[in-house]
Amino acid sequence: MNKKNKLANKKHRKTKKRLKILKEISLKKAKKKPIVKPKVEQVVTVDLIQEEQKASPKKIATKKSPTKKTATKKSPTKKKVKK
Repeated sequence: MNKKNKLANKKHRKTKKRLKILKEISLKKAKKKPIVKPKVEQVVTVDLIQEEQKASPKKIATKKSPTKKTATKKSPTKKKVKK
């Protein structure tokens, strides 16, 4: 049994090795696709920013006067009655 397992494993290793070499060759032959950077998105974002600036003019912040709080009256403390 041991000899049969060794032979089978040897065949599997050879097959894997062959397939790996074939894959590498096919990848080398394949044309590399150039990576295209989208320039359109940058233009759109600049346009959106400009539109937002035009749409919302700067508002002058008005300061609110602080409200006066009335002093709370303290209730008189109850005296303890001794029995």
